[in-house]
Amino acid sequence: MIRIVLADDHQVVREGLRLLLDGIPDFSVVGEESDGLRVADLVDRLRPDVLVVDLMMPGLGGLEVTRRVAKRTPGTRVVILSMHADPAYVWEGLNNGARAYVLKDASAACLTQAVREAAAGRRYISPPLSETDLQNYERSRRDAHGDPYHRLTDREREVLHLTAEGLTGPEIAASLGISPRTAETHRANILKKLQLRGKTDLVHFALGRGLVRLNARRVARPQGGVSPLKTT
Repeated sequence: MIRIVLADDHQVVREGLRLLLDGIPDFSVVGEESDGLRVADLVDRLRPDVLVVDLMMPGLGGLEVTRRVAKRTPGTRVVILSMHADPAYVWEGLNNGARAYVLKDASAACLTQAVREAAAGRRYISPPLSETDLQNYERSRRDAHGDPYHRLTDREREVLHLTAEGLTGPEIAASLGISPRTAETHRANILKKLQLRGKTDLVHFALGRGLVRLNARRVARPQGGVSPLKTT
């Protein structure tokens, strides 16, 4: 029996995934979570064979969730669900420890195969993505400088994500159980390490890395005012 945990912030998506996966005789969905900050703890407690996680999660994105699960619970294989077909996202997901990357418009058969392959410790990428795409992307990165994002601590990544979601310093502090002053210190360190000038740059960075999705609350306006951020 392959035991599965689902992580997605949309209840209707989780219900659909549960209905699909529980309908397979040797699959069993044993847990669900909607907040990225709580996924690793749930996985650590339930120890499922496979975690199916959305790339875009509130609290903490799927890429960071994947990294934490791979580090804390290596026996759980991760399948990332995403609407992004860009090889950069696939490479980041697999590089963070995922065993499979499945596009949200893929067939049910693709997701089922991804879960089976991941549970067996094999890599799976749903079409039209391919290993050739990843190899080409890896070659394009070889001469690049080290990624400053990887110099952030776990707590700094949490603060980065929540700041990009539009939370204030006190709200971040309450969410993470730290003081507002500590939250601001973490944010200052993030800006320094990433060589960013302020919250607007930080939001653009997070959006560009696929760490968060744009929402109505996230409006970063420097002095003088700018139009709300747009995505293509």
